[in-house]
Amino acid sequence: MKFRTYTAYSIACAIVWAVILIVVATVSPAKLHIFLIVFFGWAIGWLSATIARSVYPPPRQSGQPT
Repeated sequence: MKFRTYTAYSIACAIVWAVILIVVATVSPAKLHIFLIVFFGWAIGWLSATIARSVYPPPRQSGQPT
């Protein structure tokens, strides 16, 4: 199984964000809205990167068969 993929990165990020938001909601619910704003900013960036990767895929490495 390959772990150096964009899908693995995305899943790992989702897990980390879930843990962060659960901890913040548990420890300091008053600050949760700040973390949600940061999360949504990150999510917008992730979405735009995902769209860019589908429209402009990375170039093939030299030496690989076509």
